[in-house]
Amino acid sequence: MPMEFLKEKHIEYIKSLDAKQGDLEYWLSEHLRLNGVYWGLTALCILDAKDTFKKEDIVNFVLSCWVKSTGGFSPFPRHDAHLLTTLSGIQILSIYNSLDALTEEQIEKCVEFIKKNQLEDGSFQGDRFGEVDTRFIYTALSSLSILGRLTPEIVDPAVDYILKCYNFDGGFGLSPGSESHAAQAFTCLGALAVVGKVNKLSKSQIDKIGWWLCERQLPEGGLNGRPSKLPDVCYSWWVLSSLAIINKLNWIDYKKLRHFILSSQDTKRGGISDRPDNEVDVFHTLFGITGLSLMGFENLNPIDPVYCMPCEVTSKFKKYPY
Repeated sequence: MPMEFLKEKHIEYIKSLDAKQGDLEYWLSEHLRLNGVYWGLTALCILDAKDTFKKEDIVNFVLSCWVKSTGGFSPFPRHDAHLLTTLSGIQILSIYNSLDALTEEQIEKCVEFIKKNQLEDGSFQGDRFGEVDTRFIYTALSSLSILGRLTPEIVDPAVDYILKCYNFDGGFGLSPGSESHAAQAFTCLGALAVVGKVNKLSKSQIDKIGWWLCERQLPEGGLNGRPSKLPDVCYSWWVLSSLAIINKLNWIDYKKLRHFILSSQDTKRGGISDRPDNEVDVFHTLFGITGLSLMGFENLNPIDPVYCMPCEVTSKFKKYPY
């Protein structure tokens, strides 16, 4: 197993992903393309290799994904807009300091698209088809935060809904009463952090959240998303970012987690997989790298645990309330 961080190989792996347009897999993954660009670009920023992608090409692709009829961003031209891809589009433009590539009219329509997907109970659906998940509260509030368009009318009911998703075991579910999951812990804590409302949780609740999260670490060093599941590199982000938000990042064993992440690298072509000896992908590559960054390993650029964007970008955001 490689015990060194293969930085240059990871950069080359991410760079190679857009060169596979002759592969069927490339076209079958259209529904993830804008998210994939965000994952790859963010990883390159943390690797101090942002210029690997050509800014003009990326910005033009993001603009081609804006859906005029609804105002949101789609994963690929001629697809439907969704809150998940809308956040990715906004994040990419922010990383490139290019939000001004959108006209005022486009921004207004984008804001309206996000707001229209909030339901009466404060939750958000991802799009007009009605799936509800705390992921969409996070993506909505994060998008509006970056655009500087949060208001109490949006924030207050969303916060109330999130607090209802807290479970007796210290985790959070995707909706009230749903099973606790580490990714939902991030979306709930991240959403609260975006709007400065983590203090809505009591000290005893935060301590219980910390214990639930640190118990996600398994003997082999990796983290899982819920009890009795296998470890997965992506939880290096979901768990660590959540612990960072509540100031309990040191509650896990850094050395063992680093070993698990490095063991999941592909030594030949770069990239990181969900666990050792599996196929790599850009999603797990990003979240393995961000996990290492949060722990302070490999001399990586710092990642913001709330926004999952480079700190040099988020340091310029205005904090709610405006």
